[in-house]
Amino acid sequence: MELKLTKPIVFFDLETTGINIAKDRIVEISILKIFPNGNKESKTWLVNPEIEIPKEASDIHGITNEQVVTEPTFKELATKVSEMIEGCDLAGFNSNRFDIPLLAEEMLRAGVDFDMNNRVAVDVQVIFHKKEERTLSAAYKFYCGKSLENAHSAEADTNATYEILKAQLDKYNDLENDINFLNEYSTFSKRADFAGFVVFNEEGDEIFTFGKYKGQKVVDVLAKDKGYFSWIQNAEFPLYTKKVLAEIKRKMNSKKSSSTLEDLKNKFNQKL
Repeated sequence: MELKLTKPIVFFDLETTGINIAKDRIVEISILKIFPNGNKESKTWLVNPEIEIPKEASDIHGITNEQVVTEPTFKELATKVSEMIEGCDLAGFNSNRFDIPLLAEEMLRAGVDFDMNNRVAVDVQVIFHKKEERTLSAAYKFYCGKSLENAHSAEADTNATYEILKAQLDKYNDLENDINFLNEYSTFSKRADFAGFVVFNEEGDEIFTFGKYKGQKVVDVLAKDKGYFSWIQNAEFPLYTKKVLAEIKRKMNSKKSSSTLEDLKNKFNQKL
């Protein structure tokens, strides 16, 4: 079953120096762009992470420091990547929890803005885990009847993920061939940031999920604890988390300014 698309969707996979979203770096990125008419565009880059690739990471994806030393840095590739994914929805395998958050970090670190406004994300792993509880290689074997060659190669994993999603649509009648539906289905909780430090509660308010203010509304915390925002901005939180909190604070200040202006107008009118 081919995907029903109203705009392009990008399947992508990252190989990295590790799994710490705030600290680790991309060493390979592969992008498969699917257009509504079925056309495809793909690109894979090796990336110089500008930090040491641990042996433990190299043992998994096979990419060594020697292989990437002459490759472009992500900062040099960021604009190209941004242009390729512009106006596209996103999809991947464990992408909501890892690939999208880490890509956002690399983009912001490179000075290229990145957000999820006007786009949705489909995490094929979440669909798989809700249905079968397996790994990517097992998913590929289960859904597509093939063995995944070159597992942990970004390009192989990206193409396998695309094929798995199409096979999932064929297998499960309750899965709608609609990107917005798949976005909702493959999301466990509604996150305000990618890393899950800030999520939306049932009323649609942003709340913290960690620390002494866990479960409390962000606006309430920022209003009563003036130093908490500064602490987060200066601590080792993901850049996208900091960006989300800065936007919430900006809206709070804007609302406060509007209220103050309205009060002044009311007082002025009363004097008249």
